[in-house]
Amino acid sequence: MIQLKRQKETKYIFITGGVVSSLGKGITAASLGCILSRAGLKVDIIKMDPYLNVDPGTMSPFQHGEVFVTADGSETDLDLGHYERFMDKKMTTDNNTTSGQIYSHVISKERRGEYLGKTIQVIPHITDEIKSRLLKLSDGNDIVLVEIGGTVGDIESQPFLEAIRQMPVDVGRRNTLYIHLTLVPYIAAAGEIKTKPTQQSVAKLREIGIEPDMIMTRSDRPLPKQAKDKISLFCSVPDEFVIEQQDMANTVYEVPLMLRKQKVDEKIFKLLGIRHSVADMSEWEKHVKNMIDFKDTLNIGIAGKYTRVKDAYISIVESLKHCSGDKNIGIKCTYLDVETMDIESAVRELDGVIVPGGFGERGIEEKIKITSECRRQDIPCLGICLGMQCMVIEFARNAAGLEGAASTEFSPETLHPVIDLCHDQREIGDKGGTMRLGDFTCSIKKGSLAHKAYKSSTVTERHRHRYEVNRKYLDALQEKGLVATGRDDDLGLVEIVESDKNRWFLGCQFHPEFTSRPLRPNPLFNAFVSACIDYRKDRN
Repeated sequence: MIQLKRQKETKYIFITGGVVSSLGKGITAASLGCILSRAGLKVDIIKMDPYLNVDPGTMSPFQHGEVFVTADGSETDLDLGHYERFMDKKMTTDNNTTSGQIYSHVISKERRGEYLGKTIQVIPHITDEIKSRLLKLSDGNDIVLVEIGGTVGDIESQPFLEAIRQMPVDVGRRNTLYIHLTLVPYIAAAGEIKTKPTQQSVAKLREIGIEPDMIMTRSDRPLPKQAKDKISLFCSVPDEFVIEQQDMANTVYEVPLMLRKQKVDEKIFKLLGIRHSVADMSEWEKHVKNMIDFKDTLNIGIAGKYTRVKDAYISIVESLKHCSGDKNIGIKCTYLDVETMDIESAVRELDGVIVPGGFGERGIEEKIKITSECRRQDIPCLGICLGMQCMVIEFARNAAGLEGAASTEFSPETLHPVIDLCHDQREIGDKGGTMRLGDFTCSIKKGSLAHKAYKSSTVTERHRHRYEVNRKYLDALQEKGLVATGRDDDLGLVEIVESDKNRWFLGCQFHPEFTSRPLRPNPLFNAFVSACIDYRKDRN
């Protein structure tokens, strides 16, 4: 048994998934965190991923979607973005762990002789390491939410499931709650909702030794009482603890409201023996209403090269939704596949364009051409990380007369390396977790678009990059109108560039999407959307 001194009894809520992946465990966990936090409880949360990668930083967006970056510089699962947005709380390295991290840590301890010659096994050494990371989050928190990645039955997730099975022994059964999320499919040919997959999934969970206290059903339609009663009977869960999670037609930010309507917080308090007031969701409800009840809609293009995967740009899309709620205007995100589209005609139909970050040479020339069209047609354009670098390359070539200007990431022999490797990255060989990551401070020039947006001369935003604007070319660029309006004073890096000849043409080296919240949209995104609204009025 793991021993850890705690100031008070922390409650643990474990969220598992069954039948299929991509059911929305992350949204479920984030929504529970939202409700419980708004009830006034101190809540923390952790995502436990079963893959053997140490972190998702080196994984392709086609495989894993977006890599979310925490303030302390950890590359994590995209669900941590949901946690931050729904709970309005900064996540850290402690809020995400993987099988790769667990095994790596245990093997390192064995190599140092810390196990005193013992045979190292999955039980107890791997499971103890997993539990130690859960118990670490107990300090100062009333509730710790634990999302187990993958699907019950996957061989990769077995050590995590075994670890949470053991947790009642360590903290007491009264302090643990198991929630199982399953798919309840509708079979069109039969005209029926089927509960058998849920029954089979719960049976699999029982084989591991876990009895769910609450079952959440994911479906595309309301759950009939007959189906709910059947799940209750066959899964030994009282029907009041069978909770519906119907697909939301408008936005995932409706999920906390749907769960609160079913009094999920009160039911959790009942199961865990907590006496507490319920969540106040009035402010959240008002914001969601603004998101879904509007008169006009903007069409904003996202010009990326991972557009086949919806989750690759999820924080950008969510940041735009936050602005939608703030300004009570609809925002349609049009994914622009930079490698296949007719760029010149495509951007004419848009009210604004975002050129997001990315890695690798593929699609770079097309991204550069998109920024050129936006600048030429005076369409509001926001370049993020690599998107900003494309803006600089385009401007250098077409406005500053630096023919063949490029980044040394793609063209090592270019005569005009306007984008070059950061000085502190030159001796680094390993790819994982070695970029400039996390929070860094940026000083902003007064009177600039960025300063008008942030209403501050200093901001802190999150970074994830190896390359930077080559300061040797700044004078040439600024002379023609591309001005560096944001800088890292400590390192001298260029953080923000703007065109003083366009209505809104701005690039930032950092990722503003990572700090946007539903009730507090990131100022740069909000200013960009305002520019898109003005452009749409002028265009019409």
